[in-house]
Amino acid sequence: MFGTPLAGTGTRIMATILIIDDDEQILKVCRTLLEREGFTVVESQEGSQGIEICRRRSIDLVITDIIMPGKEGLETIMELRNEFPALPIVAMSGGGQLGPESYLPLARMLGAQQALRKPFTKNELMESISGLIGSN
Repeated sequence: MFGTPLAGTGTRIMATILIIDDDEQILKVCRTLLEREGFTVVESQEGSQGIEICRRRSIDLVITDIIMPGKEGLETIMELRNEFPALPIVAMSGGGQLGPESYLPLARMLGAQQALRKPFTKNELMESISGLIGSN
């Protein structure tokens, strides 16, 4: 079970996860899977907007695509890492022209703690975030 117990109450506070991806289908699938697990989900279709969301509200974890128009994922990861050093980040990629095997290791070098290759399963998604946010 995910979440952090509220001291002395047994009540869980569920994490807020920001998903940054320009693919509406990926946003919808991730939102559905994560909300079914009890997470609060916030969406952005572009890196700059996602960073702005992190500045305005409390985000517990970011899942970002690598290949996007505007501020792409690698640049987004670097900027998030600079502004929010403790913020857990999961990178995801279907690869573009070079393939995910090129982008995902670079994303990890730049500060993403986990990397997901698209398409991924619900179990892969949940495993990628399980060690990054409070779980009991």
